[in-house]
Amino acid sequence: MPLPVVAIIGRPNVGKSTLFNRLVGKRLALVDDQPGVTRDRREGEAHLLGLDFRVIDTAGYEDEDAQSLPGRMRQQTEAAVADADVALFLIDARAGITPLDEEIARWLRASATPVILGANKAEGRAGESGVLESLALGMGDPVQLSAEHGDGVADLFEALLPHVERVQAEIDAAEEAEGDPPLKLAIVGRPNAGKSTLINRMLGQNRLLTGPEAGITRDSIAIDWEWQGRPVRLIDTAGMRKRARVQEKLEKLSVADALRAVNFAEVVVLLLDATKGLELQDLKIADNVLQEGRALIIAINKWDVAQDASSLFNGVKAALEEGLAQAKGITVLTVSAATGKGVDTLVKVGFETRDAWSRRVSTGALNRWFERAMAENPPPAPGGKRIKPRYLTQAKTRPPSFVLFGTRVDQLPESYKRYLVNGIRREFGFDGVPVRLTVRASRNPFDRDRD
Repeated sequence: MPLPVVAIIGRPNVGKSTLFNRLVGKRLALVDDQPGVTRDRREGEAHLLGLDFRVIDTAGYEDEDAQSLPGRMRQQTEAAVADADVALFLIDARAGITPLDEEIARWLRASATPVILGANKAEGRAGESGVLESLALGMGDPVQLSAEHGDGVADLFEALLPHVERVQAEIDAAEEAEGDPPLKLAIVGRPNAGKSTLINRMLGQNRLLTGPEAGITRDSIAIDWEWQGRPVRLIDTAGMRKRARVQEKLEKLSVADALRAVNFAEVVVLLLDATKGLELQDLKIADNVLQEGRALIIAINKWDVAQDASSLFNGVKAALEEGLAQAKGITVLTVSAATGKGVDTLVKVGFETRDAWSRRVSTGALNRWFERAMAENPPPAPGGKRIKPRYLTQAKTRPPSFVLFGTRVDQLPESYKRYLVNGIRREFGFDGVPVRLTVRASRNPFDRDRD
């Protein structure tokens, strides 16, 4: 899936590669005190407080002849900026503003790419004068950073968010215009729950081997299918037994393959056996699906032969509410792979659940609800010190992930975070979808000991 692109620009040795490595979470770019280590553009997938984008580490911008090596490196940097959705112009706050910084600023102001100014190495008093000098570049207040120590990431998030959101909305709209993407639907569960039989019923043919023996399916199998004119990619998986019972090497590989299949799915159907009910292993499988950030549906199979059906259904619902507190309101359906009853409803709910998993809530709507939620249940004041949440924003979808900014929000108890997550789920229709909340106290990212 395409992502918004952020290019890191600056003269040599201001810390571009160090910041690049921090954003991608790996040491992909070489870092050294010697300037000019980076020569080619390097790209990676960045994750910043739930915000996903592609980041480009560029060579240090130098004023050299176009035919020389530094000149050709500069041309690569200029091409990276032209291709990027936003440029992050990095200066060295300790060194202050140099003539080359001023030249880069003039060039960036003339480009069509939006620019964010970042003052790196700004921790402590040594960087204060450089931060003040950077105002003369005419690019507004700089984001104060320490790429080496990870300081200032909350402020960088806030600066990047509107640009990334805008571009991501354009990407989503373009993909929507291209047509309905296939629903990636994985069927998981314990051995012999009827996963392969269910997929055969959907396809209308005996595409997958089935039988009374448990564990026939060993590999995860993906099959393209069409339901009422809409594309679906069905993923059949091996049955998942309790880890203590998985002895054979081949079965261990099959279970590992099934877990990987969950990662490629959008919506996961946990298939239960109505003749056996809900067991602890089912809850463990469901928890694994939610931990991976996938949307979840519970389907009770063999409903045509269920005993005391009403009691079984209510018991499953109650057990899920208690055992999966992190995802309230998971949809529970009944199906029969043998007769086909309930299959159409299952696929229909799969598309609806993917829509919820992919939903983006506007910051305005989110904070209008947030103000009401805080008025009804104000945050606590541990040790007599008030926690002051400022605002809430959605950082990403799939799964929906939110970031709460404010003073001392890192001291919010887990119970209050759950209150907010459950409120978001109810208000904006995220039932059965994992909702993630990150808190970030952003008042002063450099004063770690200050309340």
